[in-house]
Amino acid sequence: MGKGQRAIQNYKSTEFIEQVRDADGLVVGAAFKAPATSASLLQTEPTSPPERTVALPQDKPREGELDSVPSFILVTTYLSYLMLIVFAHLRDFFGKLFHPEQYVQLREQNGYAPMVSDFESLWTRRLYGRIRDCFNRPITGVAGGHVHLLDRVSADFNRTFEFTGRVRKVLNLASYNYLGFAQSEGPCADKVEQAIRECGLVQGSSRAEAGRSRLLADTEEMVARFVGSEAALVVSMGYATNALNIPALVGRGCLILSDELNHSSLVSGARLSGATIRVFRHNQAASLEAELRRSISQGQPRTHRPWKKILVVVEGLYSMEGETCCLPELLELRRRYGFYLFVDEAHSIGALGKRGRGVCDHFNVDPREVDVLMGTFTKSFGAAGGYIAGSRRLVDYLRLHSHSAVYAETMSVPVLAQVSSSMRMILGEDREHALEGQQRLDQLAINSRYFAQRLVEMGFMTMGDPGSPVIPLLLFSPAKIPAFSRECLRRNIAVVVVSYPATPIITGRVRFCISASHTREDLDYALEQVSEIGDLLMLKFHKKTAAANKKHD
Repeated sequence: MGKGQRAIQNYKSTEFIEQVRDADGLVVGAAFKAPATSASLLQTEPTSPPERTVALPQDKPREGELDSVPSFILVTTYLSYLMLIVFAHLRDFFGKLFHPEQYVQLREQNGYAPMVSDFESLWTRRLYGRIRDCFNRPITGVAGGHVHLLDRVSADFNRTFEFTGRVRKVLNLASYNYLGFAQSEGPCADKVEQAIRECGLVQGSSRAEAGRSRLLADTEEMVARFVGSEAALVVSMGYATNALNIPALVGRGCLILSDELNHSSLVSGARLSGATIRVFRHNQAASLEAELRRSISQGQPRTHRPWKKILVVVEGLYSMEGETCCLPELLELRRRYGFYLFVDEAHSIGALGKRGRGVCDHFNVDPREVDVLMGTFTKSFGAAGGYIAGSRRLVDYLRLHSHSAVYAETMSVPVLAQVSSSMRMILGEDREHALEGQQRLDQLAINSRYFAQRLVEMGFMTMGDPGSPVIPLLLFSPAKIPAFSRECLRRNIAVVVVSYPATPIITGRVRFCISASHTREDLDYALEQVSEIGDLLMLKFHKKTAAANKKHD
């Protein structure tokens, strides 16, 4: 008997549904023949949109957008960074005079130039190095609703770390585990154990040789059915799903129009393709249309010939902002200008929509109107890797021409089993846990809206759209970024703080990742502690809103 069968009481379908809930709906107490070229492969035929059957609480508008940031906050943030950079240069100047041995790697040696200059590495050495203890914290075990953190200390200003031998259990608001499938025990763990016994661990080959298996084929068929496409291609690495498949779709003579806040994997794939790349303002359909009109009228550089293909690349849910893409507007522009649309649903698949089908389900549009749907299995399914979904002709072409299919090893057996078992649960095809998948989807939506709304009521300035499981809270000042992370850790809460270059320099933030595995007690404890930290660090920029809500209560 597997671990999941021995510890199924928390997630078995009937018992999961019957957990005690409060007035907000939160769980109380302890807690699913290919063509030769890629031309015109992206065309699909529309079908009727899917039905939506489950009613969730209505979204409420979120307050606290960037346009209402006090000027004092912006000015002091810029001045803080200016002071840090000035003092960093002064330390380098005097350090080279009095401690030249510490700068050997930045000077020319034996006729060889340094790998990086002192200016290029200034940010890493003088700014990031001061707060390294806030990042890459080691954990042990599964990163579920709670996680076990390995304590460490540094005696040389974060240059090196030593483990203390202590392990602490902390509330996990830092990991992508939207539906709570990151478990070492439960029905999915049982299916993984069974698959290992029957099929082994790895295929040991690319799918172009001997890596194709019945489990892989069944999983790809299920993914296509789940997202509403004709076919799907499963890739063993999420980053490579973008970086290696975009170059197979477009090349020289093609144009890629990319959202300015797209993920690094999308940027890498666009650069590897050799296509011309142009950027439009984040989530601005008007900016995209202006760039389309300009690009179509001018054509290719120098020759002014028409573009072979135009591919618009966006994300379904932007993980740093918690914002969904303006999909209805993009589809309207697609019908008008005839470009191909590539949507990265790494964070939206399984997390958005009443059926968990992603941004298409969220906006109630037909997924076949999107030419290429990409997603990963790391955020909502507790697994690894990603997929490309679209027309059968497109997927057949990628299976023969994409480097991810021809050269990369296929997804391992345990990961495939985890993907298929969790997805089957969401689809309601697991008879023993037929309702659990939908229950997790509903719980994630309730948790996300509750947590975001409470932060706004407290007076914090947040970003993102209603229902997003990623909730950024703006910190601004570079001094408050590490302070917030350290204060949370003191209170046994794990969070992720983000700053430049991952975000614009003035919008440093903490990013809360909400999960269906979080209970009401977990969220209330986190909100209480975050409120105390907000008072300590003076982060409640909308105090009038908080005071009005308190008076109303």
